[in-house]
Amino acid sequence: MSVLDKIIIEAAQKLPTPCYIISEELLEKNLLQLAEIEKKAGCKILLAQKAFSMFYFYPLIAKYLAGSTSSGLHEAKLAHEYMAGENHIFSPAYDSRSFEEITSICNHIVFNSFSQWKRFGKEALAAGCDCGLRINPCFSTQEHAIYDPCSPGSRLGITVDKFEGEYLEGINGLHFHTLCEQGAEDLEATLAVVEKDFGIYLKHMKWVNLGGGHLITKKGYNIDLLVDLIKNLRAKYNVEVYLEPGEAVALNAGFLSAAILEIVENGKHTAILDASAACHMPDVIEMPYRPDVLGSDMPGKKGYTYTLGGATCLAGDVIGDYSFDKPLVIGQKIIFCDMAIYSMVKNNTFNGMPLPSIAVIRKNGQIEIVKSFGYDDFKKRLS
Repeated sequence: MSVLDKIIIEAAQKLPTPCYIISEELLEKNLLQLAEIEKKAGCKILLAQKAFSMFYFYPLIAKYLAGSTSSGLHEAKLAHEYMAGENHIFSPAYDSRSFEEITSICNHIVFNSFSQWKRFGKEALAAGCDCGLRINPCFSTQEHAIYDPCSPGSRLGITVDKFEGEYLEGINGLHFHTLCEQGAEDLEATLAVVEKDFGIYLKHMKWVNLGGGHLITKKGYNIDLLVDLIKNLRAKYNVEVYLEPGEAVALNAGFLSAAILEIVENGKHTAILDASAACHMPDVIEMPYRPDVLGSDMPGKKGYTYTLGGATCLAGDVIGDYSFDKPLVIGQKIIFCDMAIYSMVKNNTFNGMPLPSIAVIRKNGQIEIVKSFGYDDFKKRLS
């Protein structure tokens, strides 16, 4: 077990459960790597808030990244209030009730269709916004259908057949987002299709946004290939290049600490936690995937195997099977890894489950609870 793992375990013993614990050291490690890519490739990297919206750390993130990108008004407002740098936004469809406010705080606005561009474009340009269009290259490189914007019938992005004869004056950039937790090799394959179908339009653009899904800070990611791809794009089309990863910013920088409430025996041993897959880590069910747990292994690898599940009424509120060196006991802390991304932004209060507290471990070892939640947070969402 690493020194940092031990620090996380010690911190968890001092904190309430459930609790998200974010390491400033690990977060900054990712940011330093991203900043180095910005420098080497001459590109701009944005924080995709849909994955990580912990604005407590926005001043730190702004030291390394060029800005942020939003999926709607509320994210854009959060970035405007707490994050320095550029403020980009993309939405499948904008609402006329909020668009004026969007134009007042966003630098770049990306439209999902020519219909949206025709409806809102003049207003955006009059406000001084830099406008772009999201394209759909209809080229899939992943197997997670729920996260594949290029799946048949997708509502995301404009296909090449819809470009012919359309009016592009005022459009400065093209945006595509096709990846999900993928490497530079998949980007390379996608770019070949984008250039083949949309290269004629790229020649007239000032910027191109390669979207998110680039797992740049994962061990083994081909950074040299990414840098070469970006440099080639810049040289060939004379465009500024943006990337907007969310996961890469906070990958492996966060944890979720939970306590064992009960152990049930029904043909197997199940530990019921005060944290829930359905409520506190929804991607465990949606993807689905099995998060790592500190001090555990795959089922059967160690002496004692347990199913870890949440305390909701949902039968499928199960996180996964894990083995441990010793029998688990009621009150023991279980610490899940890689819980900064798509956790706080997607959690919910189903069954009246309390939301986890949010804590940070500073680089100097100081532990701070940034936010706590209670009954009122559940009540205020209802009527």
